[in-house]
Amino acid sequence: MALNSRKATAALAAGFLSITVLHLSAPTLVAKPSTPLSGPMAERVSVVPITFDRDDASKTKFGKLTFRGGLNIFARSVHFGGYSAIALDRSGTALLALSDAGSWMRATLDYDGRWLKGLSDVTLGPILGKDGKPVRSESRQDAEGIALLAGDTRNGNALVSFERDHRIMRYPFTPERFGPPDGMIPLPKAGRAMGDNQGLEALAVIRSGRMKDTVVAFSERLKDRNGNLIGWLIGGPAPGAITVRRLGGFDITGAAGLPDGGLLLLERRFRYSEGVKMRIRRIKATDLRRGRLVTGDVLIEATDILNIDNMEGIAVHRAPDGENVITLVSDDNFSGFQRSLIMQFTLP
Repeated sequence: MALNSRKATAALAAGFLSITVLHLSAPTLVAKPSTPLSGPMAERVSVVPITFDRDDASKTKFGKLTFRGGLNIFARSVHFGGYSAIALDRSGTALLALSDAGSWMRATLDYDGRWLKGLSDVTLGPILGKDGKPVRSESRQDAEGIALLAGDTRNGNALVSFERDHRIMRYPFTPERFGPPDGMIPLPKAGRAMGDNQGLEALAVIRSGRMKDTVVAFSERLKDRNGNLIGWLIGGPAPGAITVRRLGGFDITGAAGLPDGGLLLLERRFRYSEGVKMRIRRIKATDLRRGRLVTGDVLIEATDILNIDNMEGIAVHRAPDGENVITLVSDDNFSGFQRSLIMQFTLP
């Protein structure tokens, strides 16, 4: 019996499912580069535009968001991939991404009007350790979150969260260098007790409102006694623990502050029987309080019948027309069976 295109897509995805799960659940099987980059290098990147709905390219409304373009990006370098964290400048054109293999990527996002159409001026480079040399230890390379503190994505300071060797470090950076770090934020006691793959996946800074300048950090799947996800409000006027209600077995993979003082959470769920799912939740500024259990508002939830992969990084910038633009990136785990995707949505 013939399959329609949507069912065929699902069947094809299922064919790769057993391989994909190895990369999502078993970091030891991931083919990361064995040695770090020695310094910055220009990289030629190929780009294939994607739609979010493979069957209907004209469809742009998904949940409460509007799709405004996506890219599947490729490069020959063994250091290209593993992108788990992103930041954008205020114009939404200068991108800085961090890989969980200890490298960074700088690039320019190109647009056709409001529509994301390409990636250019790509440079790769190493994340530096305290000694000013590229980080070589795999247990210390695993960058998962980034939050800008000052400047923009070309020159400034950022906080970076790391998994496995759990820590939050402050990094000064220029167009040619990222680091060495010049400070560290001490983790709460519960944060120091996280397992290797439970770590600090999400990091954001609150930009306005009552909690302005508060750093928000979330583990991927560290749970309280009720099964909800644990995070922390660090610094700012009211630091302390915060808990996010775990809905449907999703884990947190990214966070980004909103201009109004609220927060976006990027989430992922994987099951053998259903493949990969993605979700974005919006947390109101008034809910960011010490000791609060928050649920938030689901903006979008998508299965891999739509054009997603292992979505891990999220950033927000405000377009000239006032819309909040959400940019997502996927971590391909350096696997030929996964993809590095960049996609954008607008939040009304």
